[in-house]
Amino acid sequence: MRHPELLIPASSLEVLKTAVIFGADAVYIGGEAFSLRAKAKNFSMEDMAEGIAFAHEYGVKVYVTANIFAHNRDLDGIEAYFRELGEMDPGPDALIIADPGVFMAAKRICPQIERHISTQANNTNYETYRFWYELGAKRVVSARELSLEEIREIRAHIPEDMEIETFVHGAMCISYSGRCLLSNYFTGRDANQGACTHPCRWKYAVMEETRPGEYMPVEENERGTYLFNSKDLCMIEHIPDLIGAGIDSLKVEGRMKTALYVATVARTYRRALDDYRKDPAQYEANMDWYREQIAGCTYRRFTTGFFYSRPDGDSQIYDSNTYLKDYTYLGIVGEVYPDGRYRLEQRNKFSVGEQIEIMKPDGRNIAVRVESIQGEDGVFQESAPHSKQVILVSLSGGTAEKYDILRRKE
Repeated sequence: MRHPELLIPASSLEVLKTAVIFGADAVYIGGEAFSLRAKAKNFSMEDMAEGIAFAHEYGVKVYVTANIFAHNRDLDGIEAYFRELGEMDPGPDALIIADPGVFMAAKRICPQIERHISTQANNTNYETYRFWYELGAKRVVSARELSLEEIREIRAHIPEDMEIETFVHGAMCISYSGRCLLSNYFTGRDANQGACTHPCRWKYAVMEETRPGEYMPVEENERGTYLFNSKDLCMIEHIPDLIGAGIDSLKVEGRMKTALYVATVARTYRRALDDYRKDPAQYEANMDWYREQIAGCTYRRFTTGFFYSRPDGDSQIYDSNTYLKDYTYLGIVGEVYPDGRYRLEQRNKFSVGEQIEIMKPDGRNIAVRVESIQGEDGVFQESAPHSKQVILVSLSGGTAEKYDILRRKE
């Protein structure tokens, strides 16, 4: 039986460390250019070097995305970028690439770094997998439109040492393998260059050509007009089927998400994978815990996507663009002081006297009370306003450790 890795996204150095501590086997990140999440914080070369060193200290791999579809103007910069990555020590464990020209540049400039083929390359059949393998790719990320039956068939027709990576959790894209032109058409921001504005989440109406300015609602029964707004993928209840299909890496979407999201998803899938490996009966027995925990991050309601059939209307959300949110992210514990105070960069407002939770990597959630909040200037505050200020916090009812998450149940 294969033991797939758990691959978690990270938008910043802080989130990378969270992913590592909360159970990732591997983390994927983007540099400041050439990846498909231009609006994420992304990594400077200095942060990337620190993040890779931190991850490797814990035995966790780091993959760097370079998955834009390159234009001529991009090529010189891409080659310089690959030379810099190739000289980094320690360097990334793999590059995630969609464009054949970018792939060949990576193979020529930094051949020591593994090359993985992005889902953007529309990898829908085993001949495509074999094509990339013969060019030197170690892994291919399956198109999100594939069923588990199709993935099993691919596994049976590719070399044993070739790896399959598959998205198992997170936002779905309305366009085939994410190859979308809507954003570029509406706003001039090209999704295939990393600048998607997510027009699939907008509300639409119809305007007839000869009656400009007269808008008619688009109706889906009584459910509204968010015609392209898909639910989020969640396969936490189907770990045995994913493993049985021969998948080597279970990938979570979300390089725009917070540390709370990353911690929640990483911790839950880590526990589910470990439980199943030890005893499938234990995995089944803990299913309610997985469901409860995975609901602790922002999501749009869940679907199993294309894994079992072509999605029907149940895969779409018609009435709203908003996320469901059970918890608010307050910050990550930094330095722990001998007097019991905790240093953190506060991310959302909370106040003295509030009940909050310490979220720990081992699965525990500890209810505590905020006893004091102190600014770096030493002044005590009644509340921490909604700004990224560094504060010192004292809590009662439980103790925290570095990298624990503080959150509030809504």
